[in-house]
Amino acid sequence: MTTPREDALDPFPGPLEPEGDYDRLLLDGLDLAGADAESARLIECLLRGCDLDGAQLDHAHLVDTTLADCRAGTLRARSGSWRDVLLRDCRLGALEAFGGTWDRVTVEGGKIDYLNLRDARVQDLHLVRCTVGDLDLAGVRAARVTFTECRVGRLDVTRAQLRDVDLRGADLAGIDGTAGLKGATISPEQLLELAGALAEHLGVRVR
Repeated sequence: MTTPREDALDPFPGPLEPEGDYDRLLLDGLDLAGADAESARLIECLLRGCDLDGAQLDHAHLVDTTLADCRAGTLRARSGSWRDVLLRDCRLGALEAFGGTWDRVTVEGGKIDYLNLRDARVQDLHLVRCTVGDLDLAGVRAARVTFTECRVGRLDVTRAQLRDVDLRGADLAGIDGTAGLKGATISPEQLLELAGALAEHLGVRVR
């Protein structure tokens, strides 16, 4: 995953608008708080150091686009389509991306307090050296998800359908919906940490 070359992008002063078409643009340090970009299309764009607090990207299409050093208390991206997207060193309170489609998305560095991918379709998602307070994968259909040196406060996999999901690089503090772990790979250390939750799910008494 590479960031679009800045010298190949045209500076864009904003604002973002619903159903807007944005192609090969640089959005640098913009105040986009509260922006309504529902159903917009961002192709080969770089958003760098932008304030996205309260911005709405519901039903938006992001392709070959990078968000770098962006911040938001809440960023809405419900039912959106993200392909070849990089979130690098972003600080987000809540990223509401439930019901969407994420294909080849990388979250690198930074912190997301609540990443909501509930009922989304996800493939080739990579989380690298980042912190996620709550990762909500309830009802998700996910394939090829990896974690590298990540901290996850709580993982919810209730009703999840997982395939080739590798959790070994995640420091997991807690988990909900242990039945949804089918299709995931965990380390022996994680197995010991999850033993209590797995025993409870199976109805096994440990004395």
